[in-house]
Amino acid sequence: MKPEDMQKLVSAAIPGSRVEVASADGRHFTARVIAAAFEGLAPLERHRQVYRALGGAVGNAIHALSVQAFTPEEWAGRVR
Repeated sequence: MKPEDMQKLVSAAIPGSRVEVASADGRHFTARVIAAAFEGLAPLERHRQVYRALGGAVGNAIHALSVQAFTPEEWAGRVR
């Protein structure tokens, strides 16, 4: 799977999200997802939303996935 494909899947499943995906080898990925939809959700539930968006690809085309999930406010606080 290509990072662009993952980005499209997550963006479609979490409307209004900003999604950045990177991979050095096409099997191990890192994803940063910034979405207002994460407001009030525990980190585990945020990660579950990302994994659901990718469906059966996790564990198959996606061997490993590291997720960073933030609300826009949390992200703004990190980049200053």
